[in-house]
Parts: sequence; C-alpha cells; structure tokens
Amino acid sequence: MNEEKPEGSVRAVGTGTSDVWVLDVGGSHATAASVSLSESSGSVTASDTEALDPSLSADALLDAFAAPALRLRSASEGDSARPDRWGVAMPGPFDYESGIGIFEAVGKFDSLRGVSIRAGLASRLDVDASRIHFVNDAVAYALGEWAFGSATRAERHVCITLGTGIGSAFLDRGLVVDEGSEVPPNGWAYLLESDGQPLEDVVSTRAIMRRFSQRTGRVQTVKEIAEAARIGDPDASAVLDQAMFALGATLAPWLTSFAATRLTVGGSMVRSWPVLVRGLTDGLVHGGVPTDLEVLPSALLDAAPVLGAAFWLNSHEPSPNSQSPNSLRSDHR
Repeated sequence: MNEEKPEGSVRAVGTGTSDVWVLDVGGSHATAASVSLSESSGSVTASDTEALDPSLSADALLDAFAAPALRLRSASEGDSARPDRWGVAMPGPFDYESGIGIFEAVGKFDSLRGVSIRAGLASRLDVDASRIHFVNDAVAYALGEWAFGSATRAERHVCITLGTGIGSAFLDRGLVVDEGSEVPPNGWAYLLESDGQPLEDVVSTRAIMRRFSQRTGRVQTVKEIAEAARIGDPDASAVLDQAMFALGATLAPWLTSFAATRLTVGGSMVRSWPVLVRGLTDGLVHGGVPTDLEVLPSALLDAAPVLGAAFWLNSHEPSPNSQSPNSLRSDHR
C-alpha cells in the first residue's frame, strides 16, 4: 500500500474563474470562505471563523453561523461582488433538501432540531433562501480531497474523517455513491460495527480517550495520547493501534466491494498520522484489501470541506425542491 503523503494540488472544475462563497459548520466552529475556482486551480482567497457553543439557543447558533459570513462579506465588499448564493457544509443528521436540522441523539445543536437553517441564514445574510444550498460535511471534505488534495483524481475514492465521530463518502470519479450493495447503507461508515460494537465506540476521540483512561487511569486528549505514542509510550501506542486496526479491518470489505483505488483519511485526528498509519495498515491487510490501494492522510485538512463545498456548489446548484441536493450522486451524470 502506498502510504506517502501526496505532493502538490490539482485543478478545479468549470470554465473561466468564479468566486464561490461557502460556510463550513462544525461542532465547535463555523468558517466562512470565498473560494476562487478556475480550470486549473482552486484556492481559498479569504476566510473568517467563529467559535461555536453547540448548546446555545437556536437564534444564538444561527447568529453564530452567520457571523463569520457577515464579517467576510463586509471585508470583501470593496474587492468583489456581493455574494448572492452560499454553499453550506453541515454535519448530520440533517435534511439537506429542506435545510432543516434533525440533530437527534448526537449531543450537539439540540435547539436546531426541526429548525429551518436555510430560512435562518437567508434572513441573516440577506439572500434569497433558494440560493442557499446544503451538502453533507463529510461529502464536502471528500470532494475537496478528491478534486484538490492530490496530483491526480482517483477513479474510486473513499474518504473517512475521524474526530468526535466518523464521516465517510464513496466517490466514483467525483460522484457520490450512497446506495447499492458495494457501499454501506447511505455510504455511512459510522453505522458499521467492529466485533459487535458500533464503530464510533471504537474509533473516535471519546472512544480512544476512554480506552486510554481504562488502561492507564490517566485522562488525556487524543492529541496528548498521540504525542505520548510518538515518543514511545507503549500504552498510548497500543490504544491507537487497536483503534486504527479496528477501523481498517471494518472498512476493508467495503473498500474491496467498492473497488477503491484510494483511501484518504482526514478529520482532526489525522494530524497524528505517523502514529495512526501502522494500525490502520495492519487492519486493512488483515481485512484483505489489495496491496495497491493508495492510503493517504488528508493533504488539505481544514481547507478540505471549504474547497469541497465550493467545488460541489460550482458543479451542481440544485433547487430547494430537487430530489437530493445533499450531494452529487452517480445518477446525476
């Protein structure tokens, strides 16, 4: 397996140059960005970030989502046209067609359950609601990595994001595959199980911290555990190896059935890639994944979902009533 980090970046889509405005909403932050796309490149030209408290009221959260977009727009008004459409990368569970939050039993954004995020952002950003489009954040991350994260675009690309949960997307030449026997239900890796346990109970920041605490009696962040593994702590290494082995072994059958040619791993945990890759590779080999599969860490990190949301919006602008604006799908060829 190729485990080297790719060099360089690649082309965008479309003709000419266009400025695309996007908002990436996570559990702890919202980032607004303007992205320049052309035939040969994609780059973030400006960005602004707002910290989030996911336990706030609906109005307070919507204000916080809009805040970096408003600041960015104000700072950019002398340089470019006023943005009249936005691509918004949102975590699930979320109704991407209607723009309404679901957020049930996920421990964040409870106040936004049943709330129209589209209407709330439209009123705050002073744009028509039909010009705000939503894409799953893991899909945006995958599209960013597929389009801009490597010197080539993989034909069959799987992207996994690791953090508080597990995000995933299966791409066939840049089109999302989320149904059929070759992918997990809805393309969601977090629904998979490892030895009878939900995969997120084995491979996530909370799972790794819990396992380390059970093993050592010490409470440390994943970043601290990874640093301990880097300098040779056997307990930290064992915990990370076990988690990543489980991830690789669980993904392996789906990577094989999908005929994946590249696996990219992103999310907050991937910054510790040197102490993660051994366990992951061992798990993939144990699961029978072909040895020519490329296994790469995210090249773009926090820029991936921003660039991916811009790529998605520039490639496919669905109407609010379209069947599935959640992602580019293989049936949209």
